[in-house]
Amino acid sequence: MNRKVLIVAPVHEVLVRELERLGYSCVLQEDISREVALGTIGSYEGLVTSTRLQVDREFIDRAEQLKWVGRMGSGMEVIDLPYALEKGIQCFSSPEGNANAVAEQALGMLLALQHRIFSAHVEMQQGLWLREENRGLEIEGLTAGIIGYGHNGSAFARKLRAMDVRVLALDKYKTGFAEPGIEECGDITQITTKADILSFHLPLNNETRHYFDDTFLERMQRPFVLLNLSRGSIVSQQSLYRGLKGGQIKAAALDVWEQEPVAKMVGAERAVFDELIAMPNFIGTPHIAGYTVQALYKMSWFLAQKIAVATGNPAFGN
Repeated sequence: MNRKVLIVAPVHEVLVRELERLGYSCVLQEDISREVALGTIGSYEGLVTSTRLQVDREFIDRAEQLKWVGRMGSGMEVIDLPYALEKGIQCFSSPEGNANAVAEQALGMLLALQHRIFSAHVEMQQGLWLREENRGLEIEGLTAGIIGYGHNGSAFARKLRAMDVRVLALDKYKTGFAEPGIEECGDITQITTKADILSFHLPLNNETRHYFDDTFLERMQRPFVLLNLSRGSIVSQQSLYRGLKGGQIKAAALDVWEQEPVAKMVGAERAVFDELIAMPNFIGTPHIAGYTVQALYKMSWFLAQKIAVATGNPAFGN
C-alpha cells in the first residue's frame, strides 16, 4: 500500500527526508485549495499543515485513511482536536521550533518602539534630523506583563530578564514556573497595576478571543506598550486604536491581525488598520515573527521527531 502524506505548508527538506525514511510518499501542494484538498484527502495517511486548511469535521470525515496531522509551528485552532481524537487521528505541533524567533522579534519590536528607531528612520528618509523629538526610553528597570507562558512567552520572558526587565507572568494552565527575575502571577491584577509592557502569547479559542478589549484597557493603571505576536484576534484592534489615540497605550506592535492578509480587511476594520499603520508609535509586520530561516528548519525537525516516535519508529539525528 502506498502510504502518502499531503504537505500544504512550507517545510524544510529535513521533514520530507524523514517522512520518506519512514516509508511515506510526500506530495507537496502549498497552494492547494480547500475544494481540491477535500477531494483528495481520502487517500492520505498523513497531513502537514500550518494555517492553510481548516481541519474541521467535514475535512476529517473526508479523510478516511488519515492517521495523523502535523501542524508547523504553534496554535492548534485550525484543527478540530476533539473530533480528530475521536476519530483516532493523532495531532502534533512544533512550537519549540519557532519560539526563539518570535521572542527575538518581540524584543526587536519593543526596542524599536522605545528607542524610536523606525519612526526616526522614516523621518531621515524625508530629510528630517530630529534628535530631541526622538529621545528614547530604555527598557532596563521596567516591568513587563507576559500573558501566556508557553514556549513563546517563556522565551521572551528570559530575554527580557537578561536585559534587567522585571517580568510578571500569568498562565491559566501552568504553575510553578517562577525563577529568578520572573514572577508567577496568580491573577491578572498584578499585571494590570504594575506593567509598563504588555505582551500576549496565547492560543486563540473562545475564551481568549478579544482577551484584550476596552474592559482590559480600562483596568491598566499605567501607560504601557502593547505587543501581540500570538494570534490577531487576541487583541481587539478597535480597543488598541482607542488606547493609542487616548494616550493610555504609549506604543504598540502587532505581527498578527484580526484579518489576514490585511488586504481582506473591509469597512471599519480596514479604516482602523489604515489609522494604526500610519502612526509613528506603531509597528506592524505581516505575521513573520516565527518565519525565520532557522525556525523553518527547527519546526520541521521537531515535527519529524514527533511523527517518528508516534508511528513507532526511532528518532533520528540532526
